[in-house]
Amino acid sequence: MNKNFSAPYRKDSFSSFTDPSFANESARDLLDSLSKEQSINQELITSIGFSLRSFTNLDRFLELVPLVASRLVDVDGSLLVPFHSDGRIAKEQLHVIPNSHADQLILKIFNFLPGEKIGFANSENNLRALDDLVQSYAVHSSIFATSIVARGVQRGRLYVFNLTGPFLFSDVHHRNLQLIADLTGVAMENHSLLQQTRRHESLDRQISIGGEIQSQLLPAHCPIIQGIELAACCRPAFQVGGDYFDFMPTRPSLIGEDRKSDRWAFVIGDVMGKGIPAGLLMTMLRGMLRAEALSALSPDRILHDLNQLSLEDLTQSHRFITLFYSDYDPISRRLRFANAAHNPPLLWRAKEKTIMRLDAIGVLIGLQSDAEYSCGEVFLDKGDVLLYYTDGVTEALGINGERFHEKRLISILDESASRFSKAKDILENLFIRLDRFVGQINHLDDDASMVVLKVHEDLNFPDKNDSTD
Repeated sequence: MNKNFSAPYRKDSFSSFTDPSFANESARDLLDSLSKEQSINQELITSIGFSLRSFTNLDRFLELVPLVASRLVDVDGSLLVPFHSDGRIAKEQLHVIPNSHADQLILKIFNFLPGEKIGFANSENNLRALDDLVQSYAVHSSIFATSIVARGVQRGRLYVFNLTGPFLFSDVHHRNLQLIADLTGVAMENHSLLQQTRRHESLDRQISIGGEIQSQLLPAHCPIIQGIELAACCRPAFQVGGDYFDFMPTRPSLIGEDRKSDRWAFVIGDVMGKGIPAGLLMTMLRGMLRAEALSALSPDRILHDLNQLSLEDLTQSHRFITLFYSDYDPISRRLRFANAAHNPPLLWRAKEKTIMRLDAIGVLIGLQSDAEYSCGEVFLDKGDVLLYYTDGVTEALGINGERFHEKRLISILDESASRFSKAKDILENLFIRLDRFVGQINHLDDDASMVVLKVHEDLNFPDKNDSTD
């Protein structure tokens, strides 16, 4: 019986290799099988490519990765281990198949303490330790792994294995697995860039709102004060800046002509730094100064008290404030002032056609607890022009890399004060010349603020000796 069975079997086997028609049919079957396998692989790659183009949820996309990887390599197990941007294992994004037998592997990775350390993914030894951990799960099969890399950064690790036994890992399998890993890296990088864009958009909105709030804190218009006119402008380098100027009535309860002829405080300052932190400190400064202005104290005492009030907050923020505080009496035409290391205002004398600097001894606000300030005073005459400004003006860089400097500002102020009779025209010309110096394609590196005070030329003032405080 065995013989009868074996003979025909050998004959059929022999004829199958000698019969050309049978050989052609076998080749066609093999080609059909390869074609079907290639078609399936193409569909799998196409599906994950489509998901990459259209996904809105990274976790949903990552769920597909082990499934597609296992089918392309023709195994029953696959694991995706993503990394956070700081190199830690992203345990909440682990994905593995088969799900029904994955609890043990997931538990091992969750208890893998080295994976919780920042920079874990940057060490080859750490990655080998992770590979060994996965291998201990797939004890009956060799594991094959590849790194998920995007822009030179380790984004994760992709594994394939067989829980039921060993398997042959060919060059085609290797290429397919690497392709899936590369597409996964693109998806993770795109998601990271999208998150950064959203954060920047949110920050831009917050900064824009902060800029609007700050602009509302600066005077919307200059007050009407007897015998003088004012013009002011702030050019922030960012949407939120640290420059500050203000006009404050020392007795805000007065109205009408009484307010116009009463004493006013003029102040300009600069919080060291830029952006939101400087803007927040400037807002704090404004509230304190407006309260201090009501005290009717001399400028040097106001700066002393302001330094005491703000010292702790400024020390904690590692920032300081330069500030020039002055008060002006329209009746006596006396301007008293104190300076906390701010750029001294420039006073253009109409009679002499000369410019002097108004300065007084004093250190930065927030620098030292025992700071003392001195008080100076000057009487203004008709036609005089007083310019308050911040260092963003004199420190502005020109096209050739040279700074604007105080000397150039003095020259342009002299020209502008001689040429224009209105404060707003003088201010406008100063900014025109500053913009021309900086150039159209360049931007200011720091906030630039200027306030122009112009004494009316057509008024008869009482003699200074007849005035009272």
